[in-house]
Amino acid sequence: MLTLTRKTGQRIRIGDAIEIVVREVRGRHVRLGIVAPPGLPIYREELYQQIVAANTAAAAPPTVEIPKPPSSSKAPVSEP
Repeated sequence: MLTLTRKTGQRIRIGDAIEIVVREVRGRHVRLGIVAPPGLPIYREELYQQIVAANTAAAAPPTVEIPKPPSSSKAPVSEP
C-alpha cells in the first residue's frame, strides 16, 4: 500500500484520468474530491461491500429443499 501525506488543496493523480483532491481536513475527518471519467464507478468501501454481497447472493444457485416422503406408521410386512 502506498501512503501519502497531503495538505488541503493538494492533489493525487492515478493514471491520466483520475484525480483526488484533499478538500478539507477537520480533526480525524478528511473530505476528498474525486475527478474520474463518467463511466468509472466510485463507491465508499461499506457500500461496495454491500454491492458485492448482494451480487454474490444473486449469483448463488437457489437452495431448494427436497421434501421427504411421508413416513408410514404401518408395521413392515414379512413374507412367509
